[in-house]
Amino acid sequence: MVDVAVPDGASPQAVERIPPVALVLTGIVSVQFGAAIATTLFDEVGAAGASLLRVVFGAAIMALVFRVRVRGYSAADMRLVVCFGLALGAMNLAFYEALDRIPLGVAVTVEFVGPLSVAVLGSRRALDLLWVVLAAAGIVLLANPLGASGIDALGLVFALVAGLCWALYIVLAARAGPRFRGADGVTIALVVATVVPLGSGIAEGGADLLRPELLALGAAVGLLSSAIPYTLEMEALRRMPRRVFSVLMSVEPAVAALAGLIVLGQGLAAHEVVAIALVVAASAGATRNAMAPVDA
Repeated sequence: MVDVAVPDGASPQAVERIPPVALVLTGIVSVQFGAAIATTLFDEVGAAGASLLRVVFGAAIMALVFRVRVRGYSAADMRLVVCFGLALGAMNLAFYEALDRIPLGVAVTVEFVGPLSVAVLGSRRALDLLWVVLAAAGIVLLANPLGASGIDALGLVFALVAGLCWALYIVLAARAGPRFRGADGVTIALVVATVVPLGSGIAEGGADLLRPELLALGAAVGLLSSAIPYTLEMEALRRMPRRVFSVLMSVEPAVAALAGLIVLGQGLAAHEVVAIALVVAASAGATRNAMAPVDA
């Protein structure tokens, strides 16, 4: 879900024949439906327990698929990937805590403050003010401060924290990408990420984390939310401009709302649909603007 430099040969040959746009869109659908399935685990193991299952299985699947090699990297490289993994773990945990309190489409929309901020800060154009205003209007509309029943405040805070962690993740991933072979960086980061929800995940999930049916769901979430999208996105980034990739990623809040409706029955009010559309437009505009050449 991020623009990172990906060396040739980073993904299996099977995906190399698929058009890059299809890879990105498939990855988006996989992530959001994985998040919807993860939400069904909350009653059994809590948000932290579900986060723990996701990163554990995601790391295990990635390690098996890509056969990570840790030799040959400097101490500075390893410190960077540890920070990358901690940001990834914090992002996942905060996002799941948000999902425990607010609808999936709303959580992803608020979380998009992170990548939107990175895109805006990376550009020097006056037009960026419009995207900031659009995004801010969308977030305020979601919060519905004048409505009879506004969004859960703590859920909103967790989604904003997830967004900040996402911004940090983007910056660290961009730095780590060129330093690591293939999928080594993101896979090592996923292993590190397991540390973040470990304590709270065990405390909330307890012995239920070992129930076969929940382990199966956790494996599905790890596959859908980590292994599949990371593999597809790495391949897409090798074959398409990062500007196009980022604009395509802007549809993620809308896909999240659809996944929430289909899997969880989470309908959205009219003002929430408008708010999501505003944030999608702001994200698409900001990412295109940030990557366009500056006029001389």
